Amino acid sequence: MGVTIGMLYPGFGAEDDYPFMADLLGEGVSLPLVHTSVGVDAHEVQALLDLGKSERLLEGAEALRSSQPDAVMWACTSGSFVFGWDGAKRQAAEVQEALGVPVSSTSLAFVDAVHALGLERVAVAATYPGDVSRHFVDLLNRGGIEVTQLVSHDIPTAALAGELDREGVLALARSNDSPQAQAILIPDTALHSARWINELEAALGKPVLTANQVTVWQGLRLAGALRTCDELGHLFKHAAGIRVEA
Repeated sequence: MGVTIGMLYPGFGAEDDYPFMADLLGEGVSLPLVHTSVGVDAHEVQALLDLGKSERLLEGAEALRSSQPDAVMWACTSGSFVFGWDGAKRQAAEVQEALGVPVSSTSLAFVDAVHALGLERVAVAATYPGDVSRHFVDLLNRGGIEVTQLVSHDIPTAALAGELDREGVLALARSNDSPQAQAILIPDTALHSARWINELEAALGKPVLTANQVTVWQGLRLAGALRTCDELGHLFKHAAGIRVEA
């Protein structure tokens, strides 16, 4: 049975992760993607609040309507967590009201993925400057997750994050292998990651959750269509079919 998960993706960066994951997940999985508008590409709080404002998301949602999605994801971490827990929930609710299907965002997907794996303590290896990254930590804490350590890499734009290659992403992950953490979280949907998740987990010896990975997982979960996939890390091997409380 086919399933369609619509992606609202801001600008351009690592959107090619999505067709790659769709191919891995097999026949019947469709991940149509709409590029939402961007004002200023900057990992700065005010720019990110503008990036995630209602007008941009609702305009993108209308462009997705013709795809008849079973669920929709706001495929952006920073453009959701800067609004805080309640604000991120409101973002999803507005798009859900407009389209009449379940909706979530990458930030909320990280919280649900951690809980689905039965974990409590994580480390965060972020592309963002420190002041931006701390908003993600606050959202994780609000979701009942302890952050044992935060490393911020101060990459100023999504476009530059999207230029990191395999070695750059591996170095990013290794930069925060906190011994107390049960998993490493790597936010930023502009960062390529889908091709290297198993390699990241092998290098660190624990689950690694990346932005584009958890976004697809959450969309499939909301649509009731989770499936296992050995190529997409611990989350897709062991958290298929797991229910997460809203």
